[in-house]
Amino acid sequence: MDSAASAGQSPVMMLVPLLVGLAGAALVLFVLWDAFETMLVPRRIGRRVRFTRYFYLVTWRAWRAIARRIGKLSRRESLLGVYGPLSLILLLACWAVGLIVAFALLQQAARGFAGLSPERMGTLVYLSGETFFTLGFGDITPATNLGRGLSVLEAGMGFAFLGTVIGYLPTLYSAFSQREIAISMLDARAGSAPTAAEFMARFRSIGGDAMKDAALRDWERWSAQLLETHISYPQLAYYRSQHINQSWLSALTAILDSCALLLAGSDPTSKPQAKLTFAMARHALVDVMQIFVSRYEPGGLDRLPHADLMQLAAYLGQTHAAMGSSPEFEQRLTALRRMYEPYAQALSRYLLMDLPPWLCKSPRPDNWRRGPWDQQLGGQTSPDVGDDDHF
Repeated sequence: MDSAASAGQSPVMMLVPLLVGLAGAALVLFVLWDAFETMLVPRRIGRRVRFTRYFYLVTWRAWRAIARRIGKLSRRESLLGVYGPLSLILLLACWAVGLIVAFALLQQAARGFAGLSPERMGTLVYLSGETFFTLGFGDITPATNLGRGLSVLEAGMGFAFLGTVIGYLPTLYSAFSQREIAISMLDARAGSAPTAAEFMARFRSIGGDAMKDAALRDWERWSAQLLETHISYPQLAYYRSQHINQSWLSALTAILDSCALLLAGSDPTSKPQAKLTFAMARHALVDVMQIFVSRYEPGGLDRLPHADLMQLAAYLGQTHAAMGSSPEFEQRLTALRRMYEPYAQALSRYLLMDLPPWLCKSPRPDNWRRGPWDQQLGGQTSPDVGDDDHF
């Protein structure tokens, strides 16, 4: 019956449903391919024209502009911290809406091929929505055999889409949790915010070169995990840490700073592991940066001018973690810094994440030292931690 009705139509009358059908099919393929690349392809996507890419470009710029208007740091960080999970929910909703509208267009095309009069688009969107989410009300049903087949296909696609999302979210949050565990552990090892000066001084005081090499080995593995997870799930870069003075970018930069100090110095004992950690950390930083920043913008502030370098050398000298302060040392350190600082500064500007200083000129207590009842308790620290160490 459907074929007979369609056979009596003129080619001109068939053109409209054909165009509508092609638009619906193209939208289905567009959404499915974008979701496939975003959730299932474990590598950086080189193609620039992608819905997900433009979605994050537009929404992040708007969110970042709003955040910059907030003067209080804690409130600004709270707003920025919401963006990561909220953007993911909105992206999934956009994909679902795209598929629902696409199948509504296909249902409209199926009616046209059968010679039936066009249905209201709102009705077909409702039919497509209840099919996609498998509600099964039955108050509206497809009028053609082709439409029934499309409904079956859409219901199966809805199951697959929701199943993929259910599997995607635990993986994403597991990667986030693994990243944050190491960042939290860095609090007692390098300060809050972490600095290269504290990293060098504290490891010198508590364990020497052996423990420092073990820590650098752990951070080499953490950098490799960061590279893998943030390439596979770029949305993780927007997820903020628990404290406003911590972030994955500041932790990565502090480790690179520490490795640069070791490599520029004259002590050969820590250089082998420092080389490996520096290489892996820089690899992670550069590859992740390419996802978000495509254009080089010179003019970043010098994080370690000569006067600050002299203060850093004096501080480390006082803590028995002496390093050289010769012109040759400064030249080597400058060359190493040039290998990663421009990339870190580009990500810092894009993500609104502060880079750590090399040396805190006005030290703050570590995050583990601060608590809401400290004033009532007299500000006493833990009895097994002395005030003369470098915690």
